[in-house]
Amino acid sequence: MARDTGAQCKQCRREGQKLFLKGERCLTDKCGIERRNYPPGDHGRGRARQSEYRVQLREKQKARRYYGVLEKQFRNYYARASGQEGVTGENLLRLLETRLDNVLVRLGFAASRRQARQMVRHGHWHVNGRRVDIPSYQVRSDDVITMKPGSDAEATIRDSTELVSVVPAWLQADHDGLTAKVLRHPERDEIAAPVQEQLIVELYSK
Repeated sequence: MARDTGAQCKQCRREGQKLFLKGERCLTDKCGIERRNYPPGDHGRGRARQSEYRVQLREKQKARRYYGVLEKQFRNYYARASGQEGVTGENLLRLLETRLDNVLVRLGFAASRRQARQMVRHGHWHVNGRRVDIPSYQVRSDDVITMKPGSDAEATIRDSTELVSVVPAWLQADHDGLTAKVLRHPERDEIAAPVQEQLIVELYSK
């Protein structure tokens, strides 16, 4: 499985804001943004020239890193979004938001998307009673998500539920029973991603 193995705190510093890639650590003073609030590298404190292309590229990179997908995957998501009815940017965010690894984070069943991907890959989660080990699995309306019976990740999952205060309205979670249901697909105003999707559309439209 291809994955990004780069330093996660550097990714947040490059984008100039918290992307919550490390779960609970991002809420403490150990967060890279809190300790060094400037881009990484020898020239991180220098003045970067802000061109239109640079702004659009940074927005695309931020979205890609936030959801933890690689460049080719992201381009494929954009191609699918542009082929669907509706607003391309909103379609793109909706596809990324309904990935199983992201849904687990939104439900509070994982502290970070990297942790969620690992648990999915190890078979700790079922969708509609079937084992799913693909983090990019697209959940659909009325899908029921449950933890594998006897999973040795239960303690970790319960610890993660303490980090989430509100579950999005398009999801329904039972933190005691560690089960959840997808009620519907999210609307744009229900997606909490710090992304201006129109800039991404402009970048790919060139």
